[in-house]
Amino acid sequence: MTDAVAVINAGSSSLKFSLFVARDFRPLLHGQVEGLMGGRPHAVAKGADGRTLLSQDWPQGTHLNHDEGMAYLLQALPPLLQGHQVVAVGHRIVHGGAHFTQPVVLDAAVLTELGKLVPLAPLHQPHNLSPVQALWRLLPGVPQVGCFDTAFHASNPAVATRFALPWALHDAGVRRYGFHGLSYEYIAATLPRVDQRAAEGRTLVMHLGNGASMCALQGGVSVASSMGFTALDGLPMGTRCGSIDAGVLLWLMDERGMGAREIEHLLYSESGLLGVSGLSSDMRTLLASDSERAREAIDVYVYRIGRELGSLAAALGGVDAMVFTAGIGENAAAIRARVCRQAAWLGVTLDEEANLGALGLVEGASARISAADSRVAVWVIPTDEELMIARHTRRLVMGT
Repeated sequence: MTDAVAVINAGSSSLKFSLFVARDFRPLLHGQVEGLMGGRPHAVAKGADGRTLLSQDWPQGTHLNHDEGMAYLLQALPPLLQGHQVVAVGHRIVHGGAHFTQPVVLDAAVLTELGKLVPLAPLHQPHNLSPVQALWRLLPGVPQVGCFDTAFHASNPAVATRFALPWALHDAGVRRYGFHGLSYEYIAATLPRVDQRAAEGRTLVMHLGNGASMCALQGGVSVASSMGFTALDGLPMGTRCGSIDAGVLLWLMDERGMGAREIEHLLYSESGLLGVSGLSSDMRTLLASDSERAREAIDVYVYRIGRELGSLAAALGGVDAMVFTAGIGENAAAIRARVCRQAAWLGVTLDEEANLGALGLVEGASARISAADSRVAVWVIPTDEELMIARHTRRLVMGT
């Protein structure tokens, strides 16, 4: 049998998975079980060629939790592995706190420490950790590795991570961490073969998806990020508000009588593009709409990206390149065009035709969308967080 590495990315209502050949990271299959925890469960798995290998629906009203979803995958996937055997599992874990700044082999002691970080990522961390415990029961003896979205930003200087709060709070862990680190790590690792000047110089990367953030790279190293203590900070997102005056939270408590959980639900689930538009959290829907509020949601989104560009450009002392990645960054040419026009003061000149043509890029591909005379090179590079997790997992478990 040939060794394979599995990657698990667990969300609040889904289990996404990918499998790679351990020797060369050739993708074998990917898919997800969605509709967990009260939705209508559905499972799908597709081969590297896009062919559907598995499709399973459960009856309406079926309640499937993460452990049951994992158990189903372990029963359903082996016939699809074509002689490959899973020898290690890597997990995306949103928060590693100040201590876990590198991927780590997971054991009970590590999981206990990661559990203490649940208050810093309440909508992500519990679901990231649940499959680890399930696999200990279902696949005993198979090593598991945790890869952290915060780890890549551990290189940020102290001045970039510090809030102007008393030392006691800072020492308790109240600081800026940054997120989407696995995505930024992939882009940083890809830049040397795409644009050596960008790899060695000052590059702004925009991870624009349902979750959205930006990162300043100096020589491929993170020096600043738009996200902070939690994944709420920075840019407006699909349903998250982004940066907000803390006084608003005090006002909600005093004037609206809202409690912590109500405010949490508002900021994480009812705000962002959905909150402003009143229509959808999906940028595709908003771009296709003639609603005035949909246009306003897009305007706020683009404006805030422009503001953050200025902030991160200042942290870098200038910009040599910009990179768009993730769902919106890779697929919404109209958003890229507006961001680039807004960044003309930085020396960005967009190639309109190249921008429109940079759609449907496969992983491993890239496209330059800036004009030949643009002082700042602008790229579209599809991200691959799962591949980064597979690489870390093989290195820790197999030593290569």
